[in-house]
Amino acid sequence: MPDVSHPASSPDANALFQSVQQHFQQVIVPLWQGPGWNPQLALPFEALDAEHRPLPPQRYRAMACARQLYVFSQLIGDAAAPFAQERAAALFRSLQRHFHDAEHGGWFYSIDPQGAPLDRRKDLYTHAFIVFACAHYWAKVREPLVESTLDAALAVVARRFARDDGLYEATLDEDWSSLGSGPLQNPLMHLAEAFLATLAARDDQAVQEALLELCQGMQRCFIDPQHGVMMEKPLGTVDNWFEPGHQFEWYFLLASSSLLRETALQTSLERAFAFTEQMGVDPQSGAVCAMLELPPQAAPKDATQRIWAQAEYLRALTLRPDGQAALKRQLQALQGKFLHAGGWHECLDAGGAVSRRDMPSTTPYHLATCYQGLAGYFG
Repeated sequence: MPDVSHPASSPDANALFQSVQQHFQQVIVPLWQGPGWNPQLALPFEALDAEHRPLPPQRYRAMACARQLYVFSQLIGDAAAPFAQERAAALFRSLQRHFHDAEHGGWFYSIDPQGAPLDRRKDLYTHAFIVFACAHYWAKVREPLVESTLDAALAVVARRFARDDGLYEATLDEDWSSLGSGPLQNPLMHLAEAFLATLAARDDQAVQEALLELCQGMQRCFIDPQHGVMMEKPLGTVDNWFEPGHQFEWYFLLASSSLLRETALQTSLERAFAFTEQMGVDPQSGAVCAMLELPPQAAPKDATQRIWAQAEYLRALTLRPDGQAALKRQLQALQGKFLHAGGWHECLDAGGAVSRRDMPSTTPYHLATCYQGLAGYFG
């Protein structure tokens, strides 16, 4: 990890971190043990309303199950979370029972409220999170069945989604036939994250090579050559844009990895960091803009403030030598604007007013990864 001095590790900043971490453990995690849990399907509901009532279920996604598997896996061994191993085991079983496609292999995107397959397509985003969650879960429990599922997910990614250019198709049909989706930034980022989680759990030469090839492909096909920012679609695509939250997420993944730190992709994201802050973060409020138009103008395309983007910027600042003042400001912004006694606000509008009051089951993953980065910073 880069050599980062820590003057922000003052009692004030550290106390802020302890407070938001306590909020996660005492407020957010219990939401998904109790009202957010469907015991009949052994799955998390997709979202809770502001009064902690499940929104009427339209679907359950494999990706949401996998993200919660990650969250509870990370709590295994924590004396304050004796329930974690049992809940992680239930989520792992549900991932296989509800979403695995016994006929064609891989995992369905979603099931309906009764548990029958709904969207049968195979998407990279889902499979990346299955790899990610199984890698973290296996690192904690070391059960052969978990590792075999991890191996199966990695094999599906390599055999079905991989292209000749080091990148991967975003979406395929139920039987793996092409839908012409091509590669997209967000699934590829989470695949890189999943590969890193696998390498943290075990030595795996094939995964290491795939990760390096993926980063080369991202540099070649998604990085704006003038400013170094990561576009959401391949270069040259009509109606392209970039998202500050994803810039910061990529930055953390690359800068925290000894394998990736000296790559051309890391050099690009390092070079783009100041530009992304300048165009995508309000220097007074710390608000992270959701979407920006193509550089160099980079005008706001969507000024919504999303909690996940705030969390990713905060995590990225833990690796910035000059990020101490901003890190404290962002901790205050996260706590003051997004966290509350009943949970969190998912989105604020451009003026800072709450624009989305539901709490999705997928968001605790972003907070957990953010707080893990902060824990390493405050150490």
